[in-house]
Amino acid sequence: MHAIVPPYLLARLADADAPHLAGAAEAARATLAAPRPYHRGRTRANLDVSVEGDALVVEGSPAPDRVTSDAQHRETLPGRRVRGEDDPPTGDEAADEAFDGLGETFAFLWDAFDRASIDGAGGTLAATVHYGEKYDNAFWNGERMVFGDGDGEVFTGFTGSISVIAHELGHGVVEHSGGLDYEGQSGALNESIADVFGALTDQHVQGQSAAEAAWLIGAGIFTPAVQGVALRSMKAPGTAYDDDVLGRDPQPAHMRDYVETTEDNGGVHINSGIPNKAFHLVATALGGHAWERAGRIWYLTLTGGSLAGTADFARFAAATTQTAHAEYGEDSEEAAAVRTAWNAVGVTNGGRGN
Repeated sequence: MHAIVPPYLLARLADADAPHLAGAAEAARATLAAPRPYHRGRTRANLDVSVEGDALVVEGSPAPDRVTSDAQHRETLPGRRVRGEDDPPTGDEAADEAFDGLGETFAFLWDAFDRASIDGAGGTLAATVHYGEKYDNAFWNGERMVFGDGDGEVFTGFTGSISVIAHELGHGVVEHSGGLDYEGQSGALNESIADVFGALTDQHVQGQSAAEAAWLIGAGIFTPAVQGVALRSMKAPGTAYDDDVLGRDPQPAHMRDYVETTEDNGGVHINSGIPNKAFHLVATALGGHAWERAGRIWYLTLTGGSLAGTADFARFAAATTQTAHAEYGEDSEEAAAVRTAWNAVGVTNGGRGN
């Protein structure tokens, strides 16, 4: 279910009739047809902890527990284990990039939110590379990250983009925080929050401020043949690509352009552009490192225990506003930025916005 490349984009590629893209079209059709069984992962703690009253206290800074496996171009998981925490680099670029990306995401979650791994308890981070033949996607299956190598004509391998790795692991954080139903607006919020984790991890790795960041999800996974820079732009939804074969990025940035559809679980990848833009507006209005205030508000809203799995955009807007009020005060700069952002994308203020 939780794949980085939306089905509507793969469908466009699958229908391509250009001779030079015959291989990519075949790969897209195979990717769409391939099963992606979903499994609810089980937590395995990897922390030294103590209990103080009702609180679970981490002793010192936790270290990641990473395992990377190689599917050897089969569609069977987990594949052959090739690297763990005590092992040297494999020399396989995809395996080592995945391993490093898991570590960078772990470091971000701990540095930004004091969260030990995606489950908050130091659980193992697992990844499988070289999934399938020319598989045009990367996905989270409830237990691990899974990466295809791409078709080489439109998509390159997916392990070279930290925003892809952190996005998919972000779905794991959403699940372990109570979950958001993967359909309609709650599904678009699920996708958007995963994009937030992807973008913030990328910025954390590069030490970028909100103003300096590109706010792109999936930058680098297109080959030079594609007219586009990434799968999605949080800064300017609808502008990430405009290609003769793939078409134009269909994401809206405002509720007036909300896409009503039964495809893609009710448009979860398309309509995530609206809350993505709202987050970008909050982050850039507040400035500095986006994870410090904007990210904290989104994270506390997600993990606070009061967000319903069926939450729509309006409920999430109200919840983030309430979090900003509680953390910073109703008259604070932070609360004003959150209110202004949701107004600007038309979720509040009667859908008028700017």
